[in-house]
Amino acid sequence: MRRSLILIIVLAALLAFGFIYYALDPSQSGLFPRCTFLSLTGYKCPGCGSQRAIHALLHGDIVGAFRYNALLLISIPWIALCLYAESRRTRNPRLYLRLNAPLLIWLFLAMVLLWWLLRNIFNW
Repeated sequence: MRRSLILIIVLAALLAFGFIYYALDPSQSGLFPRCTFLSLTGYKCPGCGSQRAIHALLHGDIVGAFRYNALLLISIPWIALCLYAESRRTRNPRLYLRLNAPLLIWLFLAMVLLWWLLRNIFNW
């Protein structure tokens, strides 16, 4: 019962945020927060452009989403797989353990750091 209630609340929140990101353009609305790291340093963080990328994805603009934040777009299948593995953690512990292996976590961290560096060098 408790798990069902949590699932309903999470789905309702996702739908609400999805509607907000669909209806409002983060690049034009004052409702969305600006990147603090970018404001303070002038450099893009790994997540810069994610809000605009989500807006573009919800409108079917995959190329635009990729231009805003390629790492987010590339990470979506990985995130979905990790969420699936988490939801099936007791039924399929091997999948969960493989996805949470230290090597994969370090590789993902290296990918994020490389993205952070390259996007500032080449202004992506």
